[in-house]
Amino acid sequence: MTLKKKTEQAIKLLQVFAKDKTVEVCFSGGKDSEVILELAKMSGINYRAIYRNTTIDPPGTIAHCKSKGVEIAPPKEKFFEIVKKHGMPTRRVRFCCSLLKEYKILDYAVQGIRRCESAARAKRYKEPTICRVYGSKACSVEVCLPILDWSDKDVEEFIKSRGIKCHPLYYDEQGKFQVRRRLGCVGCPMQADNGVGDFQARQKLFKRLVDCVKVWYDTHPNISSRKKFGSVYNLVYHNLFCKTYDDYLTKTQRNLFGEDFDAKRYLEKYFRIKL
Repeated sequence: MTLKKKTEQAIKLLQVFAKDKTVEVCFSGGKDSEVILELAKMSGINYRAIYRNTTIDPPGTIAHCKSKGVEIAPPKEKFFEIVKKHGMPTRRVRFCCSLLKEYKILDYAVQGIRRCESAARAKRYKEPTICRVYGSKACSVEVCLPILDWSDKDVEEFIKSRGIKCHPLYYDEQGKFQVRRRLGCVGCPMQADNGVGDFQARQKLFKRLVDCVKVWYDTHPNISSRKKFGSVYNLVYHNLFCKTYDDYLTKTQRNLFGEDFDAKRYLEKYFRIKL
């Protein structure tokens, strides 16, 4: 199917979905949210474009959202305050998403989810409209997914054809748009490297994360992590550099000289910062 046909279908879907109502266009600052915002404009529907401030998105994100006329929804709690209460987010335990991103604002919403982004999404999302529940049935939201079947090529061609200016991080040093780049929270554990690369580039942010995890660790004496790891630095090392707990045990066993693994020293050397 051509991009022209996909665009026409997306606009028609939005017009039917948003008839006689105001819908939320979920705007993250990413390329897919740029597409659904433009489609909402083209369709003539009543909408509110809203960015949920996670307080840990890449620099320039809020300014970019404001330049698009997008509303900024403040968080109930900032990311690092959440870490002090719940600990360090991991690939398996991403409480940060539910607290900072996944909550209801309006009864109807438009999201830029695409099947081709991952096998999990391809399996999970079968229809262009879904009912999403946040916490309880009282927090259900009807969601429209107008670009569910769009490819990266479709997104890139649409952005170029409509003259859309995306977040600065989508452009390389030569100013060329890079459609495969993704915009997300700094240090997100869902990245291939568990967020290590982000923290290498932002050492002070990493130190702040460790300090906040330490607050949680010190104020929760009965957590299982204390027995498993023995120190907050071992825990952080495990979360960033180990695939499993067995992997952690293998990597931290005594070396040939009988010396114990020093996670704090390793982290300080790796991220070039004093913890």
